[in-house]
Amino acid sequence: MTSGNEARQGIAVLADDLTSAGDGAGPFRRAGHDARILFAATASVPRHPAGVNAIDLGSRVLDEEAAASRTRQAARLFAGSGLLLKTVDSTLRGHVAAEVRAAWAGSRRRAVVIAPAFPAEGRATVEGVQYVRGVPVHASEYARDPAHPVRCSDLAVLFPEAVLTRPDRAAELPRLIEGGGLIVCSAAEDGDLDRLVAAVPRLDEVLWVGSPGLAAALARRCARATGSTAPPPAPARRPLVVVGSTNPATRRQLAELHTGADVQGVTVGVDPAPAVEALRGMTAPVLTLRTPDERHTPQTARALARSQAAVVRALTEDHTVDALVLTGGETAASVLQPLGATAIDLLDEPEPGVVRGSLIGRLPLPVLIKAGGFGDDAVLLRLCHLVRHHPDPGAHA
Repeated sequence: MTSGNEARQGIAVLADDLTSAGDGAGPFRRAGHDARILFAATASVPRHPAGVNAIDLGSRVLDEEAAASRTRQAARLFAGSGLLLKTVDSTLRGHVAAEVRAAWAGSRRRAVVIAPAFPAEGRATVEGVQYVRGVPVHASEYARDPAHPVRCSDLAVLFPEAVLTRPDRAAELPRLIEGGGLIVCSAAEDGDLDRLVAAVPRLDEVLWVGSPGLAAALARRCARATGSTAPPPAPARRPLVVVGSTNPATRRQLAELHTGADVQGVTVGVDPAPAVEALRGMTAPVLTLRTPDERHTPQTARALARSQAAVVRALTEDHTVDALVLTGGETAASVLQPLGATAIDLLDEPEPGVVRGSLIGRLPLPVLIKAGGFGDDAVLLRLCHLVRHHPDPGAHA
């Protein structure tokens, strides 16, 4: 792909948290591309030289101005990518409008195509309004998210300058892109996303904005006939499931996991020592570590996150556990950075909203990361089975 006299190569994914980075990169890995999740957007971080680089900007937890600044800088750093995707949450949590505009400014792309639908998880965009299983996101459970409540479902309100288009008018996209500006695309099925991607002759002229649904459509367009394959990691002796997400779906998944006799766990407090001691004394082949169910002040939540990270570090460094299953992007980031990890080499995407890989750093552990609100009640059971056994990669895809 080229733009003017500038050769553009590789694929970059700019994400506001760690699970979003994994969700953006996972479909490309499945389509035959090597992929790496980076924990920062700096020149010193080990990028994948020819594959996909998905960058966790950690911007969802920042204020709007700081989030926009970090996103703009990352877009400038990766402006030479042949395909540039800015992921957004499919329920519109976070600083969506500010980050999209900042990414556009940094990317120097002609136009922005915004398509946040994720049909596989029941998230659809209809006439520019975002729905979760038929409910506008501002009226769904995501409106009560304790950290990032959703206040607006209408993309025409978030982007009043944008042009709205429908799946049956995908043929208009080249003309709209030629004119520049922001284009909001409705989509209710994967085929709608495939049609809008297929209608764009040159992917490198556009800043793409969307969730895993759009990432999958772009990956199908860019699929490699013969991709690289890597063997799955050896079965884990004892994985640790770490739950920091307060999403009700994740809490149900944890409860379902604990119906098995081979699972033991603790709830972490502000002091990590009791949790470390308790987990070291347990004999079950699967251990779990959770934050309390009730809501907390931001100060207490930060203290619990630090405590949870300290427990994980103690148990991985003394080899009490040898694999990690993490839920929620903020949880995953807070846990992995103290381990000295700088990136994750992706192996596969076992299920929607789940990526599997190996840490790059002083503790090269296998890790599975699940977005907080994704999956049915049995998903943690399946992921623990996956990490403890040796099925074919992608068998759960």
